[in-house]
Amino acid sequence: MYQVQKPSTSTFVSLRGCRYHLLQWGSPDSDAPPLLLAHGWMDVAASWQFMVDALDEAFVAGRRIIAFDWRGYGLTETPPTDSYWFPDYLGDLDALLDVISPDQAIDLVGHSMGGNVVMMYAGVRPQRIRRLVNLEGFGMAATRPAQAPGRLTQWLDELRQLRGGELALKSYPDADAVAARLMKTNPRLSLGKAQWLARHWARPNAQSQWDILGDAAHKVVNPYLYRVDEVLEILGRIRAPLLAVEASDDSLSQWWKGKYTLAEYHQRLQSVPDHRIARIEDAGHMLHHDQPEALARCLEAYLA
Repeated sequence: MYQVQKPSTSTFVSLRGCRYHLLQWGSPDSDAPPLLLAHGWMDVAASWQFMVDALDEAFVAGRRIIAFDWRGYGLTETPPTDSYWFPDYLGDLDALLDVISPDQAIDLVGHSMGGNVVMMYAGVRPQRIRRLVNLEGFGMAATRPAQAPGRLTQWLDELRQLRGGELALKSYPDADAVAARLMKTNPRLSLGKAQWLARHWARPNAQSQWDILGDAAHKVVNPYLYRVDEVLEILGRIRAPLLAVEASDDSLSQWWKGKYTLAEYHQRLQSVPDHRIARIEDAGHMLHHDQPEALARCLEAYLA
């Protein structure tokens, strides 16, 4: 199994009535800007461990590095809800910064869904971010008003399916089966890393089956359409320099099948006043798992 090089400490804080789980590395008393890591959909804070282990010792020793489980993931509480609203992620992030760095701008990194959250947050709270990093957080395809009735119908249907148990997450017989599932999703993930991550991504239930640490309600579609015009207005208000990191596999094209392209994403990035694009070779969407060393070097140079 994977051997952790830089152990973390685990703490909890109350944010907006929800008990949030945090992992911390580095120096808690450092005067340097804190580095905050936001994971993606159906992921957990521990997912950053491989990248943190690859960071230079001096870099880690000189900073406070924090990762957290979003609401309804990992060890953070699952709120009493049957649908997750994107603005709540911004509200939670804002409350977290009030706790960990109320007076100092931070360096903020987000992956996938977390990348979308940090981009929006940096546009509405520009003064709170010193450096911004978006890892494969592409946003969504453009929508049309005519799609609104169908989207709301889909939302109601999926709420019904959730109540009926049709959207329940699959359980696994043991941690090795969870590891196999992770490796099926990401063929580049080594067995050792998968075995370690499985024990943070899932846990045994009363029947000795392993359950994913994610609320099934995360599978319910957002009832509101993704408005690109609104997004561009927010991106245009980002004041922190942005590093947008992409993997060589072009997962965006794989997901959207031509409905939304990397060229369209790059065009949206033009709204951010100060941005640059980096590419990690031989990596897929989970680039912090696939190439943690290359990503660590990229972040160290950018955040210096």
